[in-house]
Amino acid sequence: MIDQNIADSLKERAAKGDHSVLRSTELKSLFDEIKNLPAEKRSEYGQSVNSLRQELNEILNQQKNDSDQRPAIDVSAPFDPNLSLEQKPKFLPSQLGSQHPLTKETNKILDIFYRMGFTAVESREIDDDFHMFGSLNFPEGHPARDDYDTFVTIQKDSKGLSLIAPAHTSTMQNRVLKDHKADLEKGLPIAAVIPGRVFRNEDLDARHEHTFYQLEGIYVGKGINTGHLIATLQAFLEEYYGKSLEVKTNPYYFPFTEPSFEFMMSCPFCDKKGCQVCSQAGWIEILGCGMIHPNVLHAAGIDTNVYTGFAWGGGIDRLVMMKYNIEDVRYFESGRLDFLEQFS
Repeated sequence: MIDQNIADSLKERAAKGDHSVLRSTELKSLFDEIKNLPAEKRSEYGQSVNSLRQELNEILNQQKNDSDQRPAIDVSAPFDPNLSLEQKPKFLPSQLGSQHPLTKETNKILDIFYRMGFTAVESREIDDDFHMFGSLNFPEGHPARDDYDTFVTIQKDSKGLSLIAPAHTSTMQNRVLKDHKADLEKGLPIAAVIPGRVFRNEDLDARHEHTFYQLEGIYVGKGINTGHLIATLQAFLEEYYGKSLEVKTNPYYFPFTEPSFEFMMSCPFCDKKGCQVCSQAGWIEILGCGMIHPNVLHAAGIDTNVYTGFAWGGGIDRLVMMKYNIEDVRYFESGRLDFLEQFS
C-alpha cells in the first residue's frame, strides 16, 4: 500500500487548488517505488498510485468548478451604495495631487489677456526653419540666428532643412497673422497671445534652463504705436502682480521688431529702493518687445501702408519667479515635492 501520510498531504494541497501536486516530487517518488517492489505486488501498488493521481485530478477539477460558480464581481459597484458610512469598506488614505505652478500661473495670465480682448493660440514643439527664422526677418546665415542656440532634429522639412525644437514662441507669429488677416478687413484687430514650451541649448544655472515656457503676444490694427505697446504691458503686469508699477524701455535689437526694446518694470519687492531680487538696481528687465517689423507683416500678406502692430515675448517661468521670489528656475522641472506642495 502507498504511504497514507504522503497521500493525505497531496490531497490537502489539491483541495487548496495547488496544481503543482501533479508534478510534485512526492507523487513521483510513489511511482518510482514501483520498480523496487516484488513482481507480485507491483500491479496492486501501481493501481493504488494511479487511483491517487486520478483522485487528485478530480479534487482540482472540483475546485475549478466551484470557483467558476462564484458570483461575478461588479467592478462598477464593489459595495452597496446604500450602505451607511460605517458599513462601507475603508479605503487606504491617498494624497490628492495638484496642478503644476506653471500651469496654474499660465491660466491666470491667459485670463488677464482674455479680459483685455486677446485670444489664446497654442504653440508647437516642433517647427520648420521658415517659421523659426525666415518669416521673422532672419536672413539666411545671419549671425542673429546664433543667439538662439537651437536644437535641431534629424527629420527634414520639404526643403531638406532640419526640423527645429522652437527656441521661442515667435514661430507662431506668421501663422496667427495669416489665419486672422480676414479680421483686419472686417475692421477688427488681430489680438493673440501664444503660450508654449521652448528649448535652448543653455548652460544650466539658477537663471537658465534648457526647457522653459514663454508667452508671445501680437496686436495688429490701424494706427497702432509704441504707446499702445507700453500701456498694454503695463496694464498686464499691474494686474498680474496686484500693484501699481512704473515701467520703462531700453533700446535693443530683434530682427522681427523695429524699433525693439527691453521692457523693464519697477521692482515689485522693494519699490525701486534696491534689493536682492533686482540686484540693487530698483528695476527688473522682464521681457523683449517692439513694433512688428514690416518684413514680418509682408511675409503674412498684410499691407504695411495700412496696418501696424506690436509684439512681445517673455518667459512665464521668469514672471512666476518674480511673483513668488523663487531663486532657482530649475525647481520648476525638478519634481521636488517640497517645492511643488507650496503651490497645492
